[in-house]
Amino acid sequence: MKVHERIHTKEKIYQCQYCNKSFPQLSNMKRYERIHTKEKPYQCQYCNKCFSSSSDLKYHERIHTKEKPYQCQYCYKVFTRSSEMKMHERIHTNDKPYQCQYCYKRFTQLSNMKKHARIHTQEKRYQCRHCNKRFIQLSNMKTHERIHTKEKPYQCQYCNKSFTHVGHMKEHERIHTKDKPYQCQYCNKRFTQSGDMKTHERRIHTKEKPYQCQYCNKRFSSSNDIKSH
Repeated sequence: MKVHERIHTKEKIYQCQYCNKSFPQLSNMKRYERIHTKEKPYQCQYCNKCFSSSSDLKYHERIHTKEKPYQCQYCYKVFTRSSEMKMHERIHTNDKPYQCQYCYKRFTQLSNMKKHARIHTQEKRYQCRHCNKRFIQLSNMKTHERIHTKEKPYQCQYCNKSFTHVGHMKEHERIHTKDKPYQCQYCNKRFTQSGDMKTHERRIHTKEKPYQCQYCNKRFSSSNDIKSH
């Protein structure tokens, strides 16, 4: 009962011996201290991988057993973790419990809200290992680092061409499939890339020219046109 009451009182009587962090329960403190000691006493019975907590081990072993005990109450999708199921169910309920502190935008996941908030704070916590460039999102940094490493992990399923970015691969694959998912809002013409559709709409329909030459006053409807100029 005393342990439970600390949930209400916020009392934290157990302090980590390696730092100043405190906990209401002894078990939580011991689990946390393994971050410092790197101790991983729980070993998977199916492989040699070890874990610092029994719960992490349990979730990992479901990779081997294919056990997915948590089923969405709105559809047939099943999950290995209850937290994953709850996040998924928000697709059905449209529940967005996490609101950005800088604007009114709401999110289904806390991690997505934190990523979004960096747009406001301009916090760039991820630095390229090869140069000093910094990024708001980890995924953007990883994509950038491929400029240095020349890594192209995304390969076209129709030919041997590889790409640094999955979006570029998908655009390329439309050359093979002839898929044109982007339709002009003013006519029936379709395009393989959204950029080509937008350029078409400006040139033919809206006559909008958002790109201005820095050396003269001439304006253009596409970035390629201004480069040629």
